Amino acid sequence: MTSILAIDAGTTGVTALVVSETGEIVARGYQEFAQHFPKPGWVEHVPEEIWQATLEACRAALRGLDRAELAAIGLTNQRETVVLWDRETLGSPRRAIVWQDRRTASMCGDLAAHEDRVRELTGLRLDPYFSATKLAWIREHEPHTWALVESGRYAVGTVDSYLIARMTRGLEHVTDVSNASRTLLFDLTRGDWSDELCALFGVPRDALPELVPNWGELAVTDARSFLDLELPVAGIAGDQQAALFGQTCFSPGEVKCTYGTGSFILTNTGTTLERSASGLLSTAAWRSPSGELTYALEGSIFVTGAAVQWLRDGLQIVGSAAETAAIAATVPSSEGVVFVPALTGLGAPHWDPTARGLIVGLTRGTTRAHLVRATLEAIAFEVRDVVATMPPVASLKVDGGAAANDLLCQLQADQLALSVSRPRYVETTGLGAAFLAGLGVGVWSSYDELRETWALDRTFSPAGDRATADADYRRWLAAVERAKAWA
Repeated sequence: MTSILAIDAGTTGVTALVVSETGEIVARGYQEFAQHFPKPGWVEHVPEEIWQATLEACRAALRGLDRAELAAIGLTNQRETVVLWDRETLGSPRRAIVWQDRRTASMCGDLAAHEDRVRELTGLRLDPYFSATKLAWIREHEPHTWALVESGRYAVGTVDSYLIARMTRGLEHVTDVSNASRTLLFDLTRGDWSDELCALFGVPRDALPELVPNWGELAVTDARSFLDLELPVAGIAGDQQAALFGQTCFSPGEVKCTYGTGSFILTNTGTTLERSASGLLSTAAWRSPSGELTYALEGSIFVTGAAVQWLRDGLQIVGSAAETAAIAATVPSSEGVVFVPALTGLGAPHWDPTARGLIVGLTRGTTRAHLVRATLEAIAFEVRDVVATMPPVASLKVDGGAAANDLLCQLQADQLALSVSRPRYVETTGLGAAFLAGLGVGVWSSYDELRETWALDRTFSPAGDRATADADYRRWLAAVERAKAWA
């Protein structure tokens, strides 16, 4: 049976999936890598550690399988994170600056006069979230490193570009429109890098990767570099667009929410570039080999699953993310405790990089169960914030690790007053990469074939008192206002 190796290079680790031609996940591998926080608001990764985690996750997924059945590789990745590497040695001169990093907040303020033009060209906001200000920061603070970017010795890219360079022994420097459209350097209407934006942020266009379609034979791995595999890299997409594809949201108006490190709600807008006045981002979803560009509107929430990780690693009040549902279910409500997890600022629809995390409503009777429940409620509230700014939504497909949490899914349905559908496989980011790669080499021939692989696990319908849900949400909004403009 033909299968696809899908690599999901996320923010905290790399997942490798082997996906069969029937859409079944037949094997998995996972490897975490370290998070580095050198200063408050700074978040960095070591590129070599991402690469080694990729190799280890793939080794684990392929252990005991017949590699001759592999037809292609699909790749999806954390977006906006910027990586520099030496084109000859493939070593990186510095750590990657991660999408969550807030160090360029003041730089964004200094560029405020260009906000309207940047938004017109890119569909994005001037926010530290995106790649270009991170590159401008390196140019300003590390001139010796940047000189080698300008000379052509160092390449610049997102994580997908870096991993493909490693997989191909440096022969390919490519990316796709879904990743490019998150850099602040991509003209969303023209579908190409913008000379105007490159000049604004001081990024040499020659350092950027070549733009390729989201599926097709895009590159070929070098067996000596990548696990003795010589296979086409036939699908590429940023993680949220890959999840939209993996949820088979191929028609305009279809919406998905991925619960990961952050949460990201995307709605397919088809070939129409729609713009939002309510804090949503316009973005590229994917581009076919024929050149047709599909767009999406996106609400980006920076911290959701990372808040649960903080309960585990920072406060050490839970042993694992999996136990949060059981702990939270021991109390009927959070008893007025509200947690605003603005640990790296606020994304959509508030867009405040100076906001910081806040817990309010504590009393002598507050227990860890109340705080854990408040954390799950915060995720549901944040998603409601975004959905309220979207065109009318009929139902919501959910995925990502936290989608396995039944209590969270029920809280989400209650807050949205919508049905919430969870697929059999919640790893739809990796599935989307596999679907793209399978289209690229002919394992699947159409969107209709891919839709047939999607299977429902459970639908959560709204329950409980609507007035109570609305009152809880109003209290959340009041807490959000108190968290803003803190740093």
